[in-house]
Amino acid sequence: MKKFVFASVVALASLSLVHAPSLRAQDSDQITIKDPAEFNAYQTATTQSDPKAKTAALESFLQSYPQSVVKKAVLDMLVDTYYAQGDTDKTLSAAGRMLQVDPSNLKAILYSVLIKKAQGGKTADAQTLDDAAALAQKGLTVPKPAGLADDEWKKLTGAAYPIFHSAIALDYAVSKKDFKAAEAEYKAELMLYSDDQSKTVGLVDTLHLAEAYAMPGAGQDLVQASWFYSRVWDFAPPAYKSQIEPKLEYYYKKYHGALDGLDSIKTQAAATTFPPGTLVITPAKSPAEQIHDLLASTPDLNSLALTDKETVLALGSKEDADKLWALLKDKQTPVPGVVIEATASVIKVAVTQDAKDAKVPDFIVNLKKPLDAKDVPAAGFEFKLPPAAELIGTYDTYTQIPATATASQSAQIVLRDGEVVSEKKKTVAPRKPGAAHRPGAE
Repeated sequence: MKKFVFASVVALASLSLVHAPSLRAQDSDQITIKDPAEFNAYQTATTQSDPKAKTAALESFLQSYPQSVVKKAVLDMLVDTYYAQGDTDKTLSAAGRMLQVDPSNLKAILYSVLIKKAQGGKTADAQTLDDAAALAQKGLTVPKPAGLADDEWKKLTGAAYPIFHSAIALDYAVSKKDFKAAEAEYKAELMLYSDDQSKTVGLVDTLHLAEAYAMPGAGQDLVQASWFYSRVWDFAPPAYKSQIEPKLEYYYKKYHGALDGLDSIKTQAAATTFPPGTLVITPAKSPAEQIHDLLASTPDLNSLALTDKETVLALGSKEDADKLWALLKDKQTPVPGVVIEATASVIKVAVTQDAKDAKVPDFIVNLKKPLDAKDVPAAGFEFKLPPAAELIGTYDTYTQIPATATASQSAQIVLRDGEVVSEKKKTVAPRKPGAAHRPGAE
């Protein structure tokens, strides 16, 4: 899902924690630059209208006058100007230098967190996310600078604090896999938004909160997941609703057993960010009971969808799982799903929504013939059904994997004699000459 822009951050360039002083060469009542050459260099640098010329002049000023009384003001301008240009490396450099001379500078902390959070979120690099979270924790404790107006401080912290909680939450979720702690930080963030903000800038992290509640482990709560997925579905742009709805329906049905009542949850979630204390979604029968009912009501078990077959093998009683396996063993099947890992001889695929969300394979396909290096699918590639590229194999073995503190009970299904069937391109019939056209008549 495309991330929404933190619109409130755009306004931060107009807020300065270090007010650029109005200087005179000699003035006992204001900050004074006694050296006329330094004064002229400062004036020249700060009045440049071209951003690149301005940053170059400001950097030159700092090199020439590293101990200037206006060093903090110059660094503040560099942070703003580099950030406005989209130069993340130089923004981080300027912010880092600012924090060396002013460790509590909230703007330098904020821009550093924004950049490191974005970089870590893109690469899932634990150290970058840890750095962003550590700076965010520090930012939440920074005191208001003396001389800064209360309304400016409120404006700055109003934009900064939600971002700090978001960065800490992302670190917990991605780097530490502590989804319960991530949930607490995402909720702390969303509590700081107005109702309108929660529908715009807060919507991406509302989705992340829903995803955290859906993850296996101590923090899993499918009632909360259903609520926050509904909230996102309510306000997401139309192009993204089709991506959100399958997850919403999957986790709601997983908990409740059917989709009745979901429309009511969507309506309630549109009215408020957080669910009321009175929210109740009736739990379904246990997975094993649901599976037994499914098998009893399905005349032809071969007609079950692949994800349903996997669910039976993963969560059904031994008797029910073995009953289905007796029909599947040695039969060929397509395996539509997302590639988690692949080599020339083995492709590991996530088929169910749980497996896709956890990024773990639930089907392992041993290929009949090794693939050429150029044909090995990359992680994230999705096999589908014809005419798209297809992965097929023959059921060989299955193993039920018990639940752990961080993973739900699942099944690992192994297929043999696997094959990758290339995408079938549409063929265009040759154009027939018109009735009036006779070859050779020209």
